Amino acid sequence: MNWLRKNRSEIVSVLVIGAFMTVLAPYDTDQLPLWLRYFYWTILMAVGWGSASLIQPFMRKHAPDLPDWAHMLALSLSVSIPVTAGVVLIQGAWGPGFPLSAVPVVFGLVWVISAGVTVIGWLTSRKQEAERADEAEATVGSSLLDLLPIGLRSSPILALESEDHYLRVHCEGGDALILMRLRDAIAALPDGTGEQTHRSWWVAKAAVVEVERGQGRAQLTLKNDITAPVSRTYAPKLREAGWY
Repeated sequence: MNWLRKNRSEIVSVLVIGAFMTVLAPYDTDQLPLWLRYFYWTILMAVGWGSASLIQPFMRKHAPDLPDWAHMLALSLSVSIPVTAGVVLIQGAWGPGFPLSAVPVVFGLVWVISAGVTVIGWLTSRKQEAERADEAEATVGSSLLDLLPIGLRSSPILALESEDHYLRVHCEGGDALILMRLRDAIAALPDGTGEQTHRSWWVAKAAVVEVERGQGRAQLTLKNDITAPVSRTYAPKLREAGWY
């Protein structure tokens, strides 16, 4: 139930876009019965959404400094690979399938749709973030500790991680998801106890037990064995502060 509640807007989007594509019926899908057409497009939208939900965290971790347009381009191209595979498999299941030479053309057609859906998703996300920000304004007056479960309020905070529209607070005794913006949470913490290491992370200096560097980036391993990324934007400041 928690998964459904957390992803309800994305699930609704899959169903709605599937219905829209069913009515639009591009690429000769109007030849399919209505129920099969809806099933076809909804499954493809679900494959795309599922792929994006796996690819986006990877991109945030390994390419955090990409501008929005480059992020959307890379995401739409990446998502098009599994969706193209889905198209080929579905087509092969009910018909003669595509010749190998047609796969690049199918990929291009899939990418056009993936790019459109990616842009719509980005615009929707921006709107939701603005709504969440307005909602979070009401919590700024409360201290960060007041928003944590009682059992974690006395546990040292190791890191803060921005997670979609929420904030995950990593403590020695566990973690909790709260509605608060990262910048507001950082402002609520004592100065000098830690630094922002990434646009989505703040880390307490005392929590770092190991620093791993490679391919121009660093990763911080914390006391609770979680790994926090260091982006190029924040790396110089951390080096100057003697973190590594």
